[in-house]
Amino acid sequence: MSLRIGIDVGGTNTDAVLMDGLKVVSKIKTPTTADVTSGITTALEHILTSSGTPTSAIAGVMIGTTHFTNAVVERKRLEQTAIIRLGLPATLALPPMVDWPDDLAETLGRNAWLVHGGHEFDGREISPMDPEEIRAAAREIKAKGITAVAISAVFSPVNTGMEEAAAAIVREEIPEASVTCSAEIGRVGLLERENAAILNACLRRLARETVAAFKQAIAVQGITAPLYLTQNDGTLMSAEFAEQYPVLTFASGPTNSMRGAAFLSGLKDAMVVDVGGTTSDVGALTHGFPREASVAVDIGGVRTNFRMPDVFSFGLGGGTLVKGGVDDLVIGPQSVGYRITREALVFGGDTLTTTDIAVAAGVAEIGDAGKVKHLDPALVAAAMDRIQAMSEAAVDRMKTSAEPVPVIVVGGGSVLIAKPIAGASEMVKPEHFEAANAVGAAIAQISGEVDRVYSLSGMSREAALDDAKSEATAKAIEAGADPETVQIVDVEDVPLAYLPGNATRVRVKAVGDLRLVG
Repeated sequence: MSLRIGIDVGGTNTDAVLMDGLKVVSKIKTPTTADVTSGITTALEHILTSSGTPTSAIAGVMIGTTHFTNAVVERKRLEQTAIIRLGLPATLALPPMVDWPDDLAETLGRNAWLVHGGHEFDGREISPMDPEEIRAAAREIKAKGITAVAISAVFSPVNTGMEEAAAAIVREEIPEASVTCSAEIGRVGLLERENAAILNACLRRLARETVAAFKQAIAVQGITAPLYLTQNDGTLMSAEFAEQYPVLTFASGPTNSMRGAAFLSGLKDAMVVDVGGTTSDVGALTHGFPREASVAVDIGGVRTNFRMPDVFSFGLGGGTLVKGGVDDLVIGPQSVGYRITREALVFGGDTLTTTDIAVAAGVAEIGDAGKVKHLDPALVAAAMDRIQAMSEAAVDRMKTSAEPVPVIVVGGGSVLIAKPIAGASEMVKPEHFEAANAVGAAIAQISGEVDRVYSLSGMSREAALDDAKSEATAKAIEAGADPETVQIVDVEDVPLAYLPGNATRVRVKAVGDLRLVG
């Protein structure tokens, strides 16, 4: 079997595993470093050395990263971006970035051009595209010195032609331009799809730098195997694809944990509680993949509609601060994060954390238990009860029915959950639970997805579904999936009663195993 390395970079820890087929050979949890890359290097050195694995035997390295999410949240390392929207004479009421937080919009520059074009839901033109109008906009963008460009058109997922034509014109006028077309990322829904394209465009330069740094960290170890990054639907993309679509890595951390939880437990339909060092993430598994959010997802204050896992995050982790006494107890959301090995009581620090509480309660053996003997037993008991209540409330919030379901508990901080969770038919903590996120990265597959509105006035529903399935399968194979293993894992067919022409919205997802050499 081919050897794979899976790495997940979290806010507190960087986890890595070496897997031989379905077996975990070696694993490590090391603090995430300020530059991130050196933490990856440390993890790689450990798993290669401890396992005695020659670098020539590695067939692939899979990395899940928070680089791009953090950049948007922190408003750092983002590129000024121009937006060209094809929609006139419609769409004037709501210009691009109309719903963005002011600080983020100002960082990107509020550079928007509205031009003629776009389609109706059934493919009819709203107005013809004017190439000279696009060319004039491109020249103005070039004069401003902007090279990141996002292009959106009304109902472009139905007909991508205008966006592609506009992109070609922009590249003619600005050869160095990095162009993102909204139909390549978002779904039906102009503003949210446009927002996703803008976020992707402003991250492209950072993506190139980040991928180059990852490749350097791997090359330093003598690994020549291809690099992949994990996407937020639980599948992989090549490093080159990630440079083009960094926005698809958003929320890949929780997704990796959920995929790893499914793999390690053998359960395909269950709730997953992933307790990290800073936060906990709760989501639902459906057929072994995270349930997708059905509504617009907020990223750094921006509404988007590209695929995202339906995950609830809350401030509970191994480094979460515990303040007050029995009567005024406060747990989180603040955390010492990767400083836990210096600041927690059990490590000789002076900050009371949930890890200290778990050690004092006798449910975890971490650090020096003697350093928490002085804690009030009543406070310890109250804190453990609060931790349990927080976890149970989160699971209850994410369940879709009152029926008991299996709950898989993973993550290094899951030692905090000492009792079965209410409403669970069973609570499973699988072997290698603390490295589920890295395992999820290592075993990830390749996917292809289609989300399109079909008019059924000239074709049958079966023909529309077959067309979408064929396209999703082709996209998965093109992205690197083994054609022999590709399967359709999700089909959604929603009749759109409010549109004429017997329209239906079809979403199809195909998944297959990665073609690995080695």
